[in-house]
Amino acid sequence: MRSILIISVCILGFVPTMDAQDPIFTQYYLFPETLNPGFTGFQETTKAGVLHRTQWPDLNFRVDSDYANFNTWVPSMNSGVGVNVLSQRERFTNFSLTQLNLAYAYKVKLTDEWDFRPGIEVGYGFKSFNFNNLILEDQIDLTNETINPISIDNLNPNDQVSYLDVSASLLFNNEDFWIGASLKHLNKPNISLAPGGNLPLNSLAAITAGYEFKLADYLDLTFLPYSTKLMITANYMQQGDYNRFDFGSLFIVDLFYFGTIMATNPNRNTSNSHLITSVNLLGGLQYENFKFGISYDVNVSGLGRTGGIYELSVIFTVDQNARCFGCPLYQRI
Repeated sequence: MRSILIISVCILGFVPTMDAQDPIFTQYYLFPETLNPGFTGFQETTKAGVLHRTQWPDLNFRVDSDYANFNTWVPSMNSGVGVNVLSQRERFTNFSLTQLNLAYAYKVKLTDEWDFRPGIEVGYGFKSFNFNNLILEDQIDLTNETINPISIDNLNPNDQVSYLDVSASLLFNNEDFWIGASLKHLNKPNISLAPGGNLPLNSLAAITAGYEFKLADYLDLTFLPYSTKLMITANYMQQGDYNRFDFGSLFIVDLFYFGTIMATNPNRNTSNSHLITSVNLLGGLQYENFKFGISYDVNVSGLGRTGGIYELSVIFTVDQNARCFGCPLYQRI
């Protein structure tokens, strides 16, 4: 009974003041639109994809996240347009988030090799929390070991809040290299569930970069196909007091790819924080116009037996070779 009281009070104090954090996907290299809307229409063809993420399935704090997107290229506008949906659900608190976004990116030819793609994303989101699951102190009768359904506490929070969300980004790329910066939640929407409350959603700043090259251009690897490539990727994010830096590499051998990405916590906000939080194992294949991806994050932060984090994804591209000349090779896994 005491544990119920402690948990309930913690949740009650946590909700109005929590620093909301965006879901970050391990397979951001396949779904770069999750961080940077400048990737909308990047392949200059039509593409649709779905990504599912389950975090800590062995704990009561399980979190499920889903992302689906559709984007296409409009040659007459020299632009990419798209729509995407983000959904997140937490088992312990019954918190849920749903957001629908419209994205736009414009292509500017800087040189024969380099392109510049500014992007913008506008969305409308809903956050909800089931306060009916809260148990307050005056509801607990320790003598009779019962729970009173009625409380005298003056608690009347909103079950749902909606908000407008705006993001913008910059992206530079050639056939082998890309680097981009984005700022999500530019307008810092109010996501407070407390009546009359003011809880601005912290802006998420992200810098992502990657480089892909053929190994045969640097090494004599006769036991591998000549087309074998290595992609190096890095991604830095900062939101409020929290940051994260991911880096790693993927080998692309014919229609298969596999690799490892390390997730780190450079700030280490508490004395118990770990610099390396997880080692993420990646794999996937391409079959005709489809790409299939799988990843598993091995927890190394000392949280205990969490069950790790896994992601499953599928992408369909109408024209795998793309219609554009000089489209980035790293999007043709």
